[in-house]
Amino acid sequence: MSNPTAAILIIGNEILSGRTQDVNVNFIAKRLAALGIVLSEVRVVPDIPHRIIDATNALRAAYDQVFTTGGIGPTHDDITSECIAAAFGVPWEIHAETFAAMEAHIGKENFNAARQRMATLPRGAEPIKNSASLAPGFSIGNVHVMAGVPRIMQAMFEALEPVLPRGAPILMQSVYGIGILEGAIAKGLTAIQNRFPKLDLGSYPFRLAAGSGVAIVAKGTDAQALNAAIAQATTLIAAQGFEPVQGEPG
Repeated sequence: MSNPTAAILIIGNEILSGRTQDVNVNFIAKRLAALGIVLSEVRVVPDIPHRIIDATNALRAAYDQVFTTGGIGPTHDDITSECIAAAFGVPWEIHAETFAAMEAHIGKENFNAARQRMATLPRGAEPIKNSASLAPGFSIGNVHVMAGVPRIMQAMFEALEPVLPRGAPILMQSVYGIGILEGAIAKGLTAIQNRFPKLDLGSYPFRLAAGSGVAIVAKGTDAQALNAAIAQATTLIAAQGFEPVQGEPG
């Protein structure tokens, strides 16, 4: 059985402008790997309705699971929820249970129109209740809509995790050498990749206080193949006259 596939859709002008640095992809990617879900694409779009709708429809058709981050707060540019409703062709309407819970917590006098937006979901959506925020994310079809604030997004993902599909865990091993140049191992690394076509092998230059070098990273679901590929990568580094070190540099 093949591993499920996934994409992440990051929504927000603040990411594209560089004002906010995204840290959510790293968290989601690692958690998906542990679940055996292959992250195949990450896309960033601005707060423009047709761009969000088009990207949502393209990604949900292409992958088994789609995770969105950003744009579900109370402000004018938090338009993700209504755009997801439009993408699925369903009404965007008050979710009665969420509305009642938020109104009771905030107080009727303080539960203004802006806050009520966070209790408005696409019809048929299932709220993602979480420990960090009374306002939920939600799932509809294979699309899971989460906050952009990292601590809230993480709480939403953890609440969602038990119902996500599983595959063989995606494993990773690495070896590196200080002093080695990427061009010196390119041909040998290509040969290793050809011998292990089901693995994903990459070379990544780095710089540390102790010196610069290259790390070779292998990813895949076959532990035996990973061990063999990293053993060959270790030999490749040693053949260049540098000491191989297992693991990640740093």
